[in-house]
Amino acid sequence: MPVFVFPTSQLLWVRVAALIFTCVAFSVAAHEGPPRGSMADWCIFCWAFSFACTLLVLLVEQCGLQARTPVSWTNFPITIACYAALFCLSASIIFPLFYIKDQYLSGDARAQRIVSTVFSCLAAVAYMGEVSLTKARPGEVAGYMATAPGLLKVCQTFVACIIFILVSHPVLYNQHPALEWCMAVYCICFILSMAVVVLCVGECTGCLPIPFSKFLSAYGLLAVIMYLSATIIWPVFQFDKRRSSYNKSDLITVAVLTALNFLLYLADLVYTARLVFVTA
Repeated sequence: MPVFVFPTSQLLWVRVAALIFTCVAFSVAAHEGPPRGSMADWCIFCWAFSFACTLLVLLVEQCGLQARTPVSWTNFPITIACYAALFCLSASIIFPLFYIKDQYLSGDARAQRIVSTVFSCLAAVAYMGEVSLTKARPGEVAGYMATAPGLLKVCQTFVACIIFILVSHPVLYNQHPALEWCMAVYCICFILSMAVVVLCVGECTGCLPIPFSKFLSAYGLLAVIMYLSATIIWPVFQFDKRRSSYNKSDLITVAVLTALNFLLYLADLVYTARLVFVTA
């Protein structure tokens, strides 16, 4: 029978704080009906997902059920914390930009949305603190997702998701085969990075036909080359006067995020090379 234990660790209180902050953020935003729109839905999802996953982690750890879970508990909590930090950070930026500056808001509605934003920021800080507490230290034996390459995989998939949202409404990549190649780069690299995350969290890295370290090195090099091409091609074919009907801010944002993901993949490759070759 599960026995509840309540250690007074710093990590426990950081998680409890994140749980409370996300609960307040989406509860206040949803009070008397949440704001309408896809961006509001995204923010509510970010807070609700983070709350639910943090509650799951707390319940499993306080009940001592880590060994009975079908996932790697050395990888799962920090993966959730990293995604939750990015989700809450994005919601903290998006929610005030889209839903606080509305001049037709009543005083109470504006105050509620400001409260949601503040608690979203606090939740993002709490999750960043959790990642800082649980990430691997030099010389420490830890799960792959607690290392720098593992955390970079989470950032890569998150940035790719933002790119997908921007290029899909409206569709920005169907005007030229070169832009379709950029979309292929985003999709292929996202799928492979997410596959690495799933393999690590599910403890399935041994199912690959080649050693996991070699797979990471080959994939990392391929992703860097592909993203380098997309970083060059996207602005060359999009920043054209003949396509002035497109929202330039979306085009610029996608170009910046593409360059950002290129740098993330490059850093990932460097860290992976150090782990593979320096330790060999």
